[in-house]
Order: sequence, then C-alpha cells, then structure tokens
Amino acid sequence: MKAQLEKITSLPQSSFKVFKYENQSFDAPWHFHPEYELVFIEKSNGIRYVGDSVMEFEENDLVLLGSNLPHCWKNTEENKSTAKSIVVQWRSDFMGKGWNEGVEFTTIKKMLKRSSRGIHFKGETVEKIAVLLRAMLNQRPFEKTITLLKVLDILSESKENVLLSGDNFAAKLNHKTNERINVIHNFVSENYNRQITLSEMANLVAMNEESFCRFFKKTFNKSFFTFLNEYKIKLACKMLIESDKQVSEIAFRSGYESLPFFYRQFNKFIGCSPLVYQQKYKRAFS
Repeated sequence: MKAQLEKITSLPQSSFKVFKYENQSFDAPWHFHPEYELVFIEKSNGIRYVGDSVMEFEENDLVLLGSNLPHCWKNTEENKSTAKSIVVQWRSDFMGKGWNEGVEFTTIKKMLKRSSRGIHFKGETVEKIAVLLRAMLNQRPFEKTITLLKVLDILSESKENVLLSGDNFAAKLNHKTNERINVIHNFVSENYNRQITLSEMANLVAMNEESFCRFFKKTFNKSFFTFLNEYKIKLACKMLIESDKQVSEIAFRSGYESLPFFYRQFNKFIGCSPLVYQQKYKRAFS
C-alpha cells in the first residue's frame, strides 16, 4: 500500500471526527494529515512510529499527534490479538478560525504547538481521558464538542507526558518520501530477525547506498542501522516483559546472532542490562 496524505472527512453534523477502530491488526501505513489526532489504544501492542520516534506500545497507550506529523502503529508477529482503539481527529479551525487565541485557551494552544513532535501521556491522565473518550462515542454532536474541549483542557494541564519525536525531525511530507518510508517500515517488520544489508535496503527503494544513507539520515536524524537496532531492542523489551524466555533466546528472536552485541545495543538504547530491565518492570507492576 502506498503511503500518502490521508483525507479525513468529519460527519455532516459534526466539525470533527470520533470513532472506534477494531480490526485484526493496525494496518494503516506511515501517513500524515493536516488534522490533529488523539489516539487511545484499548487493546493490542506492537511498535509505534511517530516522526523519528520508534517505541513499543500496549493497552492504554495515549498519544496526541500534531498537524502533518507522520505516524503509524504496527503490530508485531508475536501479537495475534484484536486491535482496538478510539480516535479523535479535528482541524485547527474546528471551533472557528482563531478560537484558541482566547486567554481561556492559552495552555491548550501551547500543548497543540508541542504536539508537532507527538506527546505521549501517562498515569492518571490516561485513566481520566479514557472515560471521556468512551463517553464521546455515544454523545450528541454538541455534547461531543464540550467533551473534546474538556479532554484538551485535561491534557494541557497534565504533567504526566513526554515528547516523542526529536526536535530535529524534519520529514519531507511528499508522496515519494512517505512511500519509501512505508516500504522500509514494512520490510523491517517482516525481516528484522535476519541480517539486513545496506545494499538490500537501497535496492528496495531504488537508490544507491550513498543516496539511501543521506535520505534516511535527513529524514530521521539517525542512520538506518541505528533505527534497525532500536526497532529490534524495542521488540526485545516486549518479550522480556511478556514472556519467560531466556535472554539468549530473546536476543536470537530479535535478530541478534551475537549475544555480547545484543547486550551492548540493549544498554545503548535502554541504559541497563536486559535482566535489570525485566526486574525493574516486574517490581513496578507487581
């Protein structure tokens, strides 16, 4: 599927869109759109891409995406369960041009500006927003508008959030670039557990190796192999949390033939050893 600008249409009786997504998996390609988007994951897990951010996601994942910020959620082969989410999409002028210039909306305006890098919310904020989003699905248009403003207010006042994409991320938002990125994402997700060469990747998107390296670095502000190892380590993190497999088996399943190299990469991206990471997670959620 070719990635492109996604055209979003709201319902005739509403100036924005709220819907529940349910499918076997998240199948949207790497894409962007001028609308802001709030995504709440009710069920599923995998890897989330927002700008140059590559992170694992699971149930209760809540992310606010700014206008034209490329993104997609991808399930891994390990995840065979149904994917469910609630999504809200709105244009910057959904309440009329300049609606957020009022002093009452100062914090919301600042938050929407920050969302150009994607914002991941955590803790009690997620619990509060989840209740409101579920209610919105059955509300009348006017009630939905009031609830959306309440959602934005709660999010703008929350201290439980982190920015996702780096401040140097500068994706070229055109069809050709997004098509290439989507091809790369799909290829990595299907072949991460074997050795992937630079020549192979360059040929995949009809470029020579030097051009491919420049393209990837310019788009993501990181090399392809940094991106690839980051992806593998995020998968390893999921397996450490969700399974009782030995670290050596997890390393192999993540695409690493060398255990020492796996340990070095894990420490580079996570800041600790696999076992320490696993123990910290179990203590936090036991």
